[in-house]
Amino acid sequence: MTTLLTLTTSRRPDGVTELTAVGEIDMSNTDALATAIETTDGPLVIDLTGIEYLDSAGLSVLFRHADRIELVATPLLAPVLEVSGLAELTTVHGLG
Repeated sequence: MTTLLTLTTSRRPDGVTELTAVGEIDMSNTDALATAIETTDGPLVIDLTGIEYLDSAGLSVLFRHADRIELVATPLLAPVLEVSGLAELTTVHGLG
C-alpha cells in the first residue's frame, strides 16, 4: 500500500528551488522523493514541515543528497534527523 506523499516544487525569491513535501515518507514512496530531488539542478531546499512520518528509507534518500540540500523541519522530526546524523551533514532549519 502506498502512503500518501505530495511533492511540490517552486522557486524561492533567492532563485533556489524548494521542494515541499506533505504527508508521510516511507519505503513505498521514496522513489518519488528521489526523482523529485534528482530532477532539480543546483542547491535544493526541502521543506519537511508537512511531514508526519519519516522512516529509514526516506532518510537514506536524503543522505544521498546531503551535499546539495538544506532541510526545513519541525521539532517533531528533530530526533530522527539528529540521531541519524543527517543534521550534522546538512543545514537543518527550524529544529530549535
